[in-house]
Amino acid sequence: MDATAAQSSERTIPLIEIDSAPPIALVEAAPDSLADIMRIARRRYTPLGMRLGDAFSKAWLVRAGNPYLKEIADIAERVGKPGAFLLNLSYEWTCTSAVSADPEHGGNRLLRTLDWPLEGLGRNVVISRQRGMAGEYYNVTWPGFAGVLTAMAPGRFSAAINQPPMRRYTFSCWLDWIVERYHLNKRKALPPAHLLRHVFDTCETFEAAKQALIETPINMPAFFSLSGAHEDEGCVIERTENDAHVHEGPFCMANHWLGLEEDGRLRGYDSHGRRALMDEHYETAPNDFSWVHPPILNTATRLAVIANAAKKKLMVQGLERDGAATKVFKLGA
Repeated sequence: MDATAAQSSERTIPLIEIDSAPPIALVEAAPDSLADIMRIARRRYTPLGMRLGDAFSKAWLVRAGNPYLKEIADIAERVGKPGAFLLNLSYEWTCTSAVSADPEHGGNRLLRTLDWPLEGLGRNVVISRQRGMAGEYYNVTWPGFAGVLTAMAPGRFSAAINQPPMRRYTFSCWLDWIVERYHLNKRKALPPAHLLRHVFDTCETFEAAKQALIETPINMPAFFSLSGAHEDEGCVIERTENDAHVHEGPFCMANHWLGLEEDGRLRGYDSHGRRALMDEHYETAPNDFSWVHPPILNTATRLAVIANAAKKKLMVQGLERDGAATKVFKLGA
């Protein structure tokens, strides 16, 4: 499988202008994409799993006093079936990312792929142009999702989230998952995707975003890749709920700990191999998706992204199991 050689779908990734409207505006603008995602999620997680996951997720959001609860509740009401709360708190994806000076255009750039076994996300990706109090940003997202996983704020910064290993408590991966959910149930801090949205909404500079991502408590561990508007503004932040380790750029990350001593079960496909391949190419790779090949590219890869906030450039391609699912979206000359 080769992302550059695969036959691209004729589908164009839509750019949806919602300005300062809540995320339900994306649902209204792209209802067919949301319906497709929900259909696939029900098939993967089963209707019973969706109902139970929804109940747990909604109860946690209420108990935590989450600031995006009403937005997610409005989306759930619009969907009319279980799943919206669950999918907004899903954290079952893996990623490969890097920040470095852009060798062609100047400034700093973010390279990023997102892997998620849930099929349909590649063909249903949208770009939401939205605005918070700090200014506009382009959110690479899906209808029905209230957080931010990957985005670019022109003139400010670009950022993305990677998922760390699952903490190891027992001999069993499934038992570890249950134990972690038990601990999560007692935490009230923001989920990583909600913190990243808050950062894009409120932080005017790279330094302000960096400080917020380092210091703000979160409800579970995360890796944040942050790329600023200047050539030397880039870092990767390893986070636990309350601690942080910063790798100044240029740097690349997959889904294993490098700076913090945390035990855990690796997620996704060949985390060490993906990072090793990214490490070979990210500082010199051209601004296309020629760097997206195995093992960075695998059957779970759903997105490839290049973002340069200084030059207001954003490139996105949706991917599915058999290769490219969309044309390449390009913002900026």
